[in-house]
Amino acid sequence: MGGQPMFILSEDAERTRGEDAQSSNIQAGKAVAETVRTTLGPRGMDKMLVSDSGDVVITNDGATILEKMDIEHPAAQMIVEVASTQEEEVGDGTTTASVLAGQLLAQAEDLLDDDVHPTTIVEGYHAASQLALDAIDDLVLDEELDDDLLQSVAASSMTGKGTGDINAGALAETVVAAVRHAETGDGIARNDIALRTQTGAGASATELVEGVITEEEPAHAAMPRSVEAANVAVLDLDLDLQEANIDAEYNVTDVSQLEQALDAEEEELAGYADTLVDAGVDVAFVTGDIADRVASVLGKEDVLAVESVSDDDASAIARATGSTTVGSLQDLESADLGHADSIHVESYGGDDLTFVEGGENAETVTLFVRGGTEHVADELERALNDALDVVIAALTEGGVVPGAGATEIAIADAVRSGATSVEGRKQLAVEAFADAVDVLPRTLAENTGLDPIDALVDLRNRHDSEGVAGLISEGQSGNVGDPVDAGVLDPAAVKREAVESATEAATMIARIDDVISSS
Repeated sequence: MGGQPMFILSEDAERTRGEDAQSSNIQAGKAVAETVRTTLGPRGMDKMLVSDSGDVVITNDGATILEKMDIEHPAAQMIVEVASTQEEEVGDGTTTASVLAGQLLAQAEDLLDDDVHPTTIVEGYHAASQLALDAIDDLVLDEELDDDLLQSVAASSMTGKGTGDINAGALAETVVAAVRHAETGDGIARNDIALRTQTGAGASATELVEGVITEEEPAHAAMPRSVEAANVAVLDLDLDLQEANIDAEYNVTDVSQLEQALDAEEEELAGYADTLVDAGVDVAFVTGDIADRVASVLGKEDVLAVESVSDDDASAIARATGSTTVGSLQDLESADLGHADSIHVESYGGDDLTFVEGGENAETVTLFVRGGTEHVADELERALNDALDVVIAALTEGGVVPGAGATEIAIADAVRSGATSVEGRKQLAVEAFADAVDVLPRTLAENTGLDPIDALVDLRNRHDSEGVAGLISEGQSGNVGDPVDAGVLDPAAVKREAVESATEAATMIARIDDVISSS
């Protein structure tokens, strides 16, 4: 090339290499993790997220916060993915996973400054993560997961998430009842547990409905608002005049022809209503539209009909009542009808909700979530979703472990003990992993108002003497105690997923030494 440089990138490309690339990526990851750190624990604070359009979300759910933030840096987005993965896999522990990933990056930064090679850090972190997973397995309680234990798991998940400590116990009972209802010999059908929010009452008014709630209302004011022992039809069609598929013109030369056309329309619409009545339908849920004349006739026959039902609600109603969804009235038979003990319409402010309860196959249950305001109801919905997921995770994915930072203290102790058997500089990375885990109980102490150093020392001392030590929140403060006795429990699956996803994200970012971007 005659000594001339060869350019293989476009003129608009930007490239950051070596220590600059590592530092940029690590700083971005740490910044994102630091954003959610103050939300950790029962005394964690909330974040208010305001979009460009003025929409407001108030939450301390880590996954929601990171999802709503407008994050562009690719390394920072990896921390967001950690929270998203945690949410999808086990439903809770998103803040824990994000904070741990950020601290692993902070420790990696110090090791890089000490000339420890990134590959050595990666190997050490993976060795430490295996020690951490073994420690979690050793902490799993050897107890039957009865309803009382599961309620403790649910309450621990919800405490500090907008439910209020007073309501957490009662809501936990509702959550466990919903999970038990969806439990079958083949497992737990998570899709059979729905949530429906409605403002106008406190969280204590939240209740479990054995059936389905739809937001649609009766198609006509003359229809009954309550039907007992109802025969139910689910119709995926329109109860309206059929429209031609082609453009056509009709010449009407006298009044009799117009009258005949109107009579034909009336006969067609009346036929829809007669078909439902003759089939013995008491309540019809229709995904399409219902013509006013059809609705009027059905109202006179004391048939309740609900139109514009969503496909998801129609499917849930069919499962709950044992109905078969019908796409044509000509195909409707008595065998297609389902049954519900009670279907009734209730008014909440200016909204009407239709409750379908006590279905023949009542597989679906709905948590009817109440909140004083829309923001409260939305946050309560997020908390209950997390609680449902952790209870299911506890039942299906390996039991429960002590919460309140006790598992993290045990992990850090096990990793430090295991570090002595690791040779070379990799031992430094293993010890750094333990230091990163320590940030979780330290953050719990900070958010509770305690001195983090004193609290960490007390936790370690009690762990050494008692074997388990957690930071139990009491009132506006907290103290070191036994989280099992206090009923503070977490699914082991949440801890495992947090360790694995945080380690993978941190090691991936630490290995990057070249960032190439182009417009």
